[in-house]
Amino acid sequence: MDVSDPITMVLSIILCVFLAIVLYGWKRGTPNFPPGPTPLPIIGNMHILNMKKPYKSFQELSKKYGPVYSIKIGEQKMVILCGYETVRDALVNHADEFSGRPTNPLFDEIAKGHGVIFSRNENWKVMRRFTLSTLRDFGMGRMTIEDRILEECDCLAKKIRSFKGEPFDNKMIISAAVANIIVSILLSRRFDYEDPTLLRLLKIVNENTHIIGSPTAMLYNAFPSMIRWLPGTHKTAMKNVDEMHRFVKETFTTQRKQLDSNDQRNLVDAFLVKQQEEKPSQELFFTNENLTALVTDLFSAGMETTSTTLRWGILLMITYPDIQRKVQNEIEKVIGSSAPHAGHRKNMPYTDAVIHEIQRYSNIVPTNLPHATTQDVHFRGYFLPKGTYVIPFLTSVLFDEAHFKKPKEFYPEHFLDASGSFLKKEAFMPFSSGKRSCAGETLAKMELFMFFVRLLQNFTFQAPPGTKLDLKSGVGLTRSPTDHKICAVPRV
Repeated sequence: MDVSDPITMVLSIILCVFLAIVLYGWKRGTPNFPPGPTPLPIIGNMHILNMKKPYKSFQELSKKYGPVYSIKIGEQKMVILCGYETVRDALVNHADEFSGRPTNPLFDEIAKGHGVIFSRNENWKVMRRFTLSTLRDFGMGRMTIEDRILEECDCLAKKIRSFKGEPFDNKMIISAAVANIIVSILLSRRFDYEDPTLLRLLKIVNENTHIIGSPTAMLYNAFPSMIRWLPGTHKTAMKNVDEMHRFVKETFTTQRKQLDSNDQRNLVDAFLVKQQEEKPSQELFFTNENLTALVTDLFSAGMETTSTTLRWGILLMITYPDIQRKVQNEIEKVIGSSAPHAGHRKNMPYTDAVIHEIQRYSNIVPTNLPHATTQDVHFRGYFLPKGTYVIPFLTSVLFDEAHFKKPKEFYPEHFLDASGSFLKKEAFMPFSSGKRSCAGETLAKMELFMFFVRLLQNFTFQAPPGTKLDLKSGVGLTRSPTDHKICAVPRV
């Protein structure tokens, strides 16, 4: 039975309704809870949501119910926070209260409370502190991370040049190039773009990113005790995670044999040293399970969002060739044919504005990852009990009409003042904000600038002859372009 088929999905929901009546019963409402559309018994508001792209429904509902409203998916109540002021108020002004992760059956099954993205409480705090400090530490050394990125930029340019201007799909090679940066920090190694191990890992991440954001995942999270036993893509996701975890375990088992606490080569080494230092009498955080999940988290997040943003960037340059030429003119003026460095960014306001607008417009993580209240909270006139499932809705921030003049258009002037200088925008929040913001933000910003500039320095990107590319997105946890081919015409 194909649960992803629409007819099967409807039948599954009907089955779930009757079974859930027996298993769940009815729950009383919470006084002074945010308003929202009237839910149906058991299925909640699933009947009014765009199951493939729920962020579109969230945006429409905010027009009727305001910046703080609630919905139900199955029996799970969720509070949606909309607009820059509201989201910032929650994530920054009430940072501790909104720093939790809710119970999410699929995420919990995948991570089991380990790692940094889906973990909670003290385990999350320890893993996040370790991640932030280690990412910072391994950006320095004999070869700085900037040098490593530039080396990879040139490898990617060489690969693209090999297509000799003919049409090609850039998805896997850009994913491989970006993956190599985080792999160098995690494991001190680099993969060739055709390496079967790397290609398999990239396929796993891409496939799971699609599955986790699919209608099947929404059904699984609404009715886990029933959907768990049915065939479907949720089982594929679990198999993929098991395969990724086997690779990670084999890697750190090998590194443990070569470990030298006085010569830590990468993040895995740093973790293993911490593991040796932990005393058995205390609560243990630096466990093999946490290491496996942490490496998986950082590889997946470090590759997926940055590579997808770069693919959107190239697609938008093809769609807006005048903007592409302006970026190239600024590159020629400031850098010429020399290698780009992060320090060039402050002298390239137009390019900087274009990269920011690519991030804003492409809206990579449209709904954000879910948060949860860590205690009872009185927020903007409403009462949110401890453990409330909260979605700080990033689409509503990046497309906030109060902060962006033309939110539905690709308009780099959002980030430029009247004199052409770069203009910082508070509502630019693609990495989220607060205590659960992206741990790799600094690295991602450097990668985006250096890859984007190096590629436009070397190539002019065009649609294949006789084709017209669109800006449609696929289904998934992240918002990625639909499959397409491009042409890269060498400039030098």
